[in-house]
Amino acid sequence: MSLKKLETLASRTLFKNPYWEYRLDDYTLPDGTAGEYHYVHSHGAALVIPVYPDGSLVLVKQFRYLWKKESIEFSCGGVKNEDYLGSAQNELAEEAHLAASGWAQVAEFNPFNGATDEVCKVYLATGLSATSRARDASEEFEIIRISLGEFEEFVDRGGIWDGMTLAAWILSRKSVLNYLNTDRP
Repeated sequence: MSLKKLETLASRTLFKNPYWEYRLDDYTLPDGTAGEYHYVHSHGAALVIPVYPDGSLVLVKQFRYLWKKESIEFSCGGVKNEDYLGSAQNELAEEAHLAASGWAQVAEFNPFNGATDEVCKVYLATGLSATSRARDASEEFEIIRISLGEFEEFVDRGGIWDGMTLAAWILSRKSVLNYLNTDRP
């Protein structure tokens, strides 16, 4: 059985900020009548999995306002005035104070397909080196470097609860392991 395609009748922006728009669409419901759909439109997000040759990963700890607690995550941020890769490079520099000589897009996903049209692209960053970049005044980070085993134990214990980080890891784990098991110069 083929599902009925739902058509957009009209779309309007109710609120806009530099990161996303809150939109309201009129659309056709499966029975053919009109309905309303509220959602967040964004220009996308870029998440970075930084990996050192020894297998250690770099994450950041930050305070998440909505949950009133700290969260350990891979560096990630919204696409603003650059493309996805440029966003990934900026986020890694701003949050983890790192630059990378190797970049590979290893996954892409929608973090919440019932509420946003956002696409998050996941990058593997290698050839890491220290760099300095001014941080956004609205953010504060603690940089964490942990082994692959420690990271996976932390995930198993529920120590990482950020959905973007968890989804990115599930989609990218094999790419990280392939990188670590490949002979590199």
